[in-house]
Amino acid sequence: MPIVAIVGRPNVGKSTLFNRILGQRKALVEDFPGVTRDRNYAEVTRYDVPFTLIDTGGFEPVSEDRLLVQMREQSQLAMEEADLILFVFDGREGLTPSDLEVARMLRRVAKPVLYVVNKVDGERQEAGMAEFYSLGVDTLLPVSAEHGRGMGDLVEAILGHLPPAPPAPRDTQEVRLAIVGRPNVGKSSLVNRLLGKDRVVANATAGTTRDSIDTPFVYNRTRYLLIDTAGIRRKGKVSQKLEKYTVIQALKAMERAHVVLVVVDAGEGIAEQDLTVAGYAYEKGRAVILVVNKWDAVTKDNATFGRYIEELRRTFKFLAFAPILFVSALTGQRVSKIMGEVEKVAVEYNRRVPTPQLNQVLGEAVKKHPPAVYQGQRLKFFYATQTAVRPPTFVFFVNKAGGIHFSYERFLANQLREAFGFSGTPIRLLFRDRER
Repeated sequence: MPIVAIVGRPNVGKSTLFNRILGQRKALVEDFPGVTRDRNYAEVTRYDVPFTLIDTGGFEPVSEDRLLVQMREQSQLAMEEADLILFVFDGREGLTPSDLEVARMLRRVAKPVLYVVNKVDGERQEAGMAEFYSLGVDTLLPVSAEHGRGMGDLVEAILGHLPPAPPAPRDTQEVRLAIVGRPNVGKSSLVNRLLGKDRVVANATAGTTRDSIDTPFVYNRTRYLLIDTAGIRRKGKVSQKLEKYTVIQALKAMERAHVVLVVVDAGEGIAEQDLTVAGYAYEKGRAVILVVNKWDAVTKDNATFGRYIEELRRTFKFLAFAPILFVSALTGQRVSKIMGEVEKVAVEYNRRVPTPQLNQVLGEAVKKHPPAVYQGQRLKFFYATQTAVRPPTFVFFVNKAGGIHFSYERFLANQLREAFGFSGTPIRLLFRDRER
């Protein structure tokens, strides 16, 4: 998907604009426990051209405050990755020296920029926009993100600058495998080990890989496309230590992938960024394998392996279905097991369950644990059917779909896994009222 980044000074209404374009207040919690989110990213799919929208922190171009410097660096990274930039001003406060400095910076960026004057709630504020034309721009877009004023023109302008949606890949037999993770966890070294040659540059410096690199290969007579993702794209004086925008690269790779290898550094342990990337793989419905790299560098005793497994399962609660592999890309230890696991997971990701077997399992599950009473009426399941693969998706027809609690949904999902497997893949359960 194309990427649209919202930038501007603090308190100009960027997050309100983010929610308005998205069409909802971005949820901070999920019914499923343990899913950690960085909610500055969202997929906008309600318009003709879908795109990824990024909200950024406030951009103060000259401040030396450490927090503001970090926020500025994050905004710079967002601008590097974006296909379109929305530069937001505060229409009530007027043009400030910081706005002018950011505008000068954006003129040096070879990206399309839309200049958005926010908090223009009526004609009086609109009449005061004249000073913003001193920036030398042809078009200003007055909006009120809080009240929705001017949003139609803004969305039309956004869509007019985005490329058309790419066609779906034609090769349905090919398995696309993405390797994602924080900078310097050994993704490129792992790619080279899997392929048996130095396909990509591997370096101990975080940020060596700049863009996603695709490598087709054949394993056991099955075609694969291996996608190595960048840890971080680094230009100029942008700090190497910033990892937030690794998510952008991971999102790009996961758009095309079927199976995602989430690589974790065994020595450094699990970081917030690992959870963020894995959380998006889960959200996108991708099959997932957790790969713990650099296992050779860990000092071990008889309990080390068990403790690490326990920590992974506790931290990645939402990926309870994902296999875990402990490898060393440096020495090649157990790397050979990865493709065998990918094969198994790819089969499960495409698994179809015959309707009679599905309904037999549903009947046994309901007998074992009957659903609750809802609005004075016992919930009743009529039948179920599988409607899709990648990931496996099931529709259950009931008398009161709104009464299905998420805990009962989880119970049904566990019953399906117990009966049919689905190792490594999420499964989607949908509940519908049966039409009379």
